[in-house]
Amino acid sequence: MNITDTKQNRLFWSLQLLGWGGLNVFSVLLIRDLSREFILYSVIAGTSIGIITTSLLRWYLKRYLSFDNFGLKDVAKILVSVIVVSILFGGLNFAFGYLYGRYGPEISELELKMLKVFDKIGLLAFSSLFNIVLWLGCYLVIKLLLRFNANRIERLELNANLKQAQLNTLKGQINPHFMFNSLNNIRGLMLEDVEKSREMLTKLSEMLRYSLTKNSVDGIALEEELEMVDNYISLSKIQLEDRLQFKKEIAQDTLSIHIPPMIVQLLVENAAKHGISNLKKGGVIELSTRKNGEALYVQVKNTGKLRIAKDSTQLGLKNINQRLKLLYGDKASFSLHEEDHEVVAKVKIPLP
Repeated sequence: MNITDTKQNRLFWSLQLLGWGGLNVFSVLLIRDLSREFILYSVIAGTSIGIITTSLLRWYLKRYLSFDNFGLKDVAKILVSVIVVSILFGGLNFAFGYLYGRYGPEISELELKMLKVFDKIGLLAFSSLFNIVLWLGCYLVIKLLLRFNANRIERLELNANLKQAQLNTLKGQINPHFMFNSLNNIRGLMLEDVEKSREMLTKLSEMLRYSLTKNSVDGIALEEELEMVDNYISLSKIQLEDRLQFKKEIAQDTLSIHIPPMIVQLLVENAAKHGISNLKKGGVIELSTRKNGEALYVQVKNTGKLRIAKDSTQLGLKNINQRLKLLYGDKASFSLHEEDHEVVAKVKIPLP
């Protein structure tokens, strides 16, 4: 038996005791001038009969009914079981009334009249059927609510697992994408300048170590990400030299804000690879951050025009967009456009 079944069983027996006990206590307290013995025996007997009969009905429903593929046969089973349990319910109440009147303590005329109700077969049958049908209605409503809640939790867990799987896939794309671009740069310099290639490999190893250690988390401080960006710029300047200028305007109150790892680095990398490296005279990459209201705003601008090659998969940009949607939904945004001979990338990340 799993934890869910245990909780449901506890809930069932608690409701059984409270329901039947409360009903019987309420019914006898409505009538005055009843002896304590009569009240005690009536409550104990009525509660016990209710719990025993409806527990048998519940056992039958759980064993022989399929709520997943409910059909006419199941309706027939419910009707038959309700009739049988109602007869049992009425028979036990009749037996209690007979035995208490014959062998119980001395009873008053009022109590005798109450017991004679059990002799009236029609009234007893209607009362029994009414009680069992009412119980069945409550049982089915509670069962449906529990099932609905369980299905809702299952859907939430499934969505969470799916999002985590998608995030892990996207994180796994970062390293190959980054390594491919960096190794291409190193290959181009290997025969020209060994010292520069060695320096580039050192920078690359530092960046790869960073990306691997942060690959398992969904958020890091912006300050840590900026260190990664500085390493990347240093690595890129070895190749681009004076063609690449880098400017930062970082608001101090944004440094401790957590963001998805490698978001800013991918923006700067995109600006360097698709922007500055294609310009003979080079250009400027400007990185700025600010906090406004309940969001962090990151902007990366680079000299050039927004041109996306036909053979480009835009993996880095798609990666940013998808991760933001998975982590923040509609609260985050990403845009890339051309403005006054500059390419502008903007990211909005909601604050926790």
